[in-house]
Amino acid sequence: MNTYDYIVVGAGSAGCVVAEKLSADGNTTVCLLEAGPPDKSPLIHTPLGLVGLIGRPTYNWCYETEPEAELNNRRLFWPRGKTLGGSSSINAMVYIRGHRADYDEWADLGCEGWESHRLLEIFKEQENNERGISEFHGVGGALNVADGMYKNPLSRAFVDAACEAGLPPNDDFNGAEQEGAGYFQVTQKNGRRWSSARAFLGRAENRRNLTILTGAQASRVRLEGGRAVGVDLVVGRTPHQIECRREVILCGGAVNSPQLLQLSGIGDPDELSRAGVPVLHELSGVGQNLQDHLDMTVMIADDSHQAIGLALGFVPQAMRGLYDFLAGRGGLLSSNVSETGGFAKLNAESPRPELQFHFLPTYLRDHGRQLVPGYGATLHVCQLRPKSRGSIGLHSANPQDHPRISPNYLSHPDDAEELIQGVKLARKILNMPALAKINGGEVAPGRDCISDDSLMADIRARAETIYHPVGTCKMGVDDMAVVDPQLRVRGLDGLRVADASIMPTLIGGNTNAPCMMIGEMCARAILAYYDERDNTLTKAA
Repeated sequence: MNTYDYIVVGAGSAGCVVAEKLSADGNTTVCLLEAGPPDKSPLIHTPLGLVGLIGRPTYNWCYETEPEAELNNRRLFWPRGKTLGGSSSINAMVYIRGHRADYDEWADLGCEGWESHRLLEIFKEQENNERGISEFHGVGGALNVADGMYKNPLSRAFVDAACEAGLPPNDDFNGAEQEGAGYFQVTQKNGRRWSSARAFLGRAENRRNLTILTGAQASRVRLEGGRAVGVDLVVGRTPHQIECRREVILCGGAVNSPQLLQLSGIGDPDELSRAGVPVLHELSGVGQNLQDHLDMTVMIADDSHQAIGLALGFVPQAMRGLYDFLAGRGGLLSSNVSETGGFAKLNAESPRPELQFHFLPTYLRDHGRQLVPGYGATLHVCQLRPKSRGSIGLHSANPQDHPRISPNYLSHPDDAEELIQGVKLARKILNMPALAKINGGEVAPGRDCISDDSLMADIRARAETIYHPVGTCKMGVDDMAVVDPQLRVRGLDGLRVADASIMPTLIGGNTNAPCMMIGEMCARAILAYYDERDNTLTKAA
């Protein structure tokens, strides 16, 4: 049986950071487990390739929720990355940190050390922003952040239209103010995706003290005497066990981390008993507090035919885009599709934006799994701080079974009202003069969908996730907290969680960059603990 100092479960946005940081000094051994395959597919490294990844179970867990009561009992598709880099290898590469007040709220809830001014320094240290160093941005870090190399004409028109509708122009959503409309920066380098795996594992993968196992699905964390001592895993169909001398760090994300805790007998006794899992450590908050950004779309036809279209007339542009990409000039294939967007307040007195927009110069239905012929544009709008709460649970004690995902979208009435207002603002933007020349009419919800009741009916019929689940292993100091501010699982030794699941509340924006920051915070806490312990032992000797 192989033994390591640290076992990191999940090579996603946070896990790659944790593994790189813990293996940096060469004095400790680290094993990084990833259930999916290596990130070798050209679709991963080609930004526009995300369209081909969304429904592929090779690189995507392709989860589905339980029937959602407020969404016509629909089961919603929940893509999550299953390869080196996790969801950072299949996402739209949008680099957003969230609002400063989001993190100060965590600190106010008892998460000491997570204040926004402290976290800003970590974001800057991780970043190599091609715009250069500034008060809000850093250079020299592992994570390359760039302006997109390809800009569709409709993306510029959206920004102009949003400003005409009342949003201020904003060329840096991670700068002094978040509110406004503009171009997103992206996690790319030379027009290629720059995932957490490329950024952090890229500098660590050849270290002799780091073992990376792909196709290795963790099935249980082993506990002895209130301490995590190892991990059971399956490679192919063969079970294995590995042991750790120091700590196990779970980085599977808001779905997989609570699932693995529950499979290990850590969680709410009633939940575990229903699935036939013996209770080893009672921790009622595991799997609770699930939050996600529910998203709606407004689509218009593009009479100018400048959009990314599914049409014979688009073939020459597509071929030119392939040539430009292979020649290293960016081009169409370097587009993340969601090139522009924005953040909006529902009223002037709001302390931070309640809505986020992602504009796509193309039609998008059913996460891109349903092809729509012709030329069009899609404006996504999501409510940033939902009050609805859901949960992650087990269907059975079998680790191969997908977990039970119950987001409980719109279970709080305030969420529906804010989303209706968001759809109205999205419609207003798409009908501004800057888009008048191309707007060939609304395709969805449709011109007959006018009243609040009809908009609500459309939301129930079409709303989907925009891929930001968090909160299921909540950090905090209250009875429902799963981890403390050092990300240690409460009541157990040698076990931590570092991913989106630890967020007490959902941040206002995309969650990829915050997850990398969380990985760094965890690694620093671990190294500080063992440095202090070793210094104490040295003095005692």
